[in-house]
Amino acid sequence: MNVFLFLIFQLAVLIFSVVLHEIAHGFMAERLGDPTARLAGRLTLNPIAHIDPFGSIILPILLVFSGSPILIGWAKPVPYNPLQLYKDHKYGPLKVALAGPLTNLFLLGIFGLLARIGLLFLPANLVALLGFIAYFNAVLAVFNVLPLPPLDGSKLLSLILPPRYNLLLERVNILGIFLVILFLYLFSDFLTSLINLLFFGVAGGAVFDLVLKL
Repeated sequence: MNVFLFLIFQLAVLIFSVVLHEIAHGFMAERLGDPTARLAGRLTLNPIAHIDPFGSIILPILLVFSGSPILIGWAKPVPYNPLQLYKDHKYGPLKVALAGPLTNLFLLGIFGLLARIGLLFLPANLVALLGFIAYFNAVLAVFNVLPLPPLDGSKLLSLILPPRYNLLLERVNILGIFLVILFLYLFSDFLTSLINLLFFGVAGGAVFDLVLKL
């Protein structure tokens, strides 16, 4: 595939995946009683409302051209007010956080199975593209459940740690991305193995081989 066209495809998959990820956060908050995301106009499929210039465009392009084995990115976080999660004050923040990665797992399942079944009757290039969408969502799912702020998995820590440490987590917030980068640097092989295992379980090795050829 033409390198430029594949770059455009990768960015489109990134934006599609992270937008649905963020909308899922907002919908879960809405179900638990908090309309903040809806009132902010963030429960929309319009990518312009969600795109973060650095996390959605600049960083992914840099990773692609640097030959990074893992492509990551993010959209603008959907706002929500944990004090308005009146249907579940205790576990509501965790439910809102996990709604995003669970959406990526759902997309992994849908596109991974389509690719796996498509091996029987679809062109190899199309199967590979379907497989890439599935693989990228496997990356997002695993990446976002890491228990590091500001990732979704850090909300699990807030349930376990004493309140004084929760305040520390909130203060770390976006600065925690440096911890995430350090973690990726130190444990990239482990994360890649975990992502591959997840992908293999859904799409299979034949689809994985086709994705590698893109």
